[in-house]
Order: sequence, then C-alpha cells, then structure tokens
Amino acid sequence: MKYGESVFDIIYLILAISAGILILFRSKNNKQRLMGAACLVLGCGDAFHLIPRVLNYFIDGDFDTAIGVGKLVTSVTMTVFYVLLYHIYLHFEGADKRRGVTIAVYLLSAVRIILSCFPQNRWFENDSPYLWGIIRNIPFMILGVLIVILYYQKRRIPHMRFVWLDITLSFAFYAVVVLGASFVELLGIFMLPKTICYVLILIAFYRHVMDENQRVF
Repeated sequence: MKYGESVFDIIYLILAISAGILILFRSKNNKQRLMGAACLVLGCGDAFHLIPRVLNYFIDGDFDTAIGVGKLVTSVTMTVFYVLLYHIYLHFEGADKRRGVTIAVYLLSAVRIILSCFPQNRWFENDSPYLWGIIRNIPFMILGVLIVILYYQKRRIPHMRFVWLDITLSFAFYAVVVLGASFVELLGIFMLPKTICYVLILIAFYRHVMDENQRVF
C-alpha cells in the first residue's frame, strides 16, 4: 500500500506543478495565467502534507508535526484554489459578475481559513478532532456547491464541459473521508479518486489554454 500510494502522490505532484508551469509559460491572457496559478497553488499546497507523508513511509522518525502542519497549509491553499476557480469563471465570456456572489465566495473562504487556523484543530499533533473536521469543512462545502453551479453554467465552453462534475465528485469523495475515515480507516482510500478529479480539472485547464492559443494564431 505504501509503495502504491507514494508513487501515486509523487506522480500527482509532478503533474500538477508541471501543468502550472507549462500553462504560465504559454499563457496569453489573465484567464490563462489564473489557470496556471491555480495548478501551482494546488500542487505546491498539497506538497506540504504529501511529501512528509511519503517520507514517513520510508524514513524512521516523527513526521506527525510536519504532516499536521502540511494539512493546515493544504487546507488554506485548497481554499485559495477555489477562489482562483471563481476568478477564472469571471473571465469566461458572458460570465455573470454579481457583487453578492463575489462577497459570498470571499466570505466563505475567509471563514474556512479562519476556522482552519483555530488551535482546536490540533494540527501540530496531526490529530484533528472529528467535530472540528466537520466544522471547518461546512463553509468549504458551501463554497464548493457555489462553484459547481457557476461552472455548470459554462459547461459548453471547450474543455470545460465536465469541470462542474469533477468538482462535484471531488467533494463527494472528500465528504466520505471527512465523515467516515475516523470510524473506518479504509475509507481514507477515497482521497485517491478525489485527487484524480483534481487532475482532470488541471488537464481541462491545460487543454483549454492550448486550444485557445492555437485558435488565436
């Protein structure tokens, strides 16, 4: 299990960070730069807890603090990722920029980050209480539903057709882990398909950028 998970995590980080770098190098407008930034935020943020997790499998030592702090960083960067998704949506032609939606996105993101920073999460012990795992994810789930609705409206844009579905499935898999992994450890395996959903989003971004640039020339 440790070998399979470790290889999976490393490949995912390489794909996410590489996609971000490639998109930024080839970006021609702000929307494309936001897509590249979203890939990098996702990959670099996840690296903070995945790398210590992989090292913990093969090196003797206490990695609990590193993994716990890494989860805190990931909690913050994942929230930032969804804010970037919102701003990417705003750059699509015909996107409806409403003040109320923008306020909601930033308010939910701020609440999620603030809740994640509470000491009751016990990140430094890598032993977050079940209740706090639910509390800090409530605004995150609401934010996710909002982003799904927005991207569903843009499902006819080239390569964006299934982004709303990828986000929906990622949250469904994540919910299983948050609600059940504390009782049935095996349910933690649902983090793998969750990660695959994010890879599909990054691929959609990369294909959209490449296709858009080809049409320009």
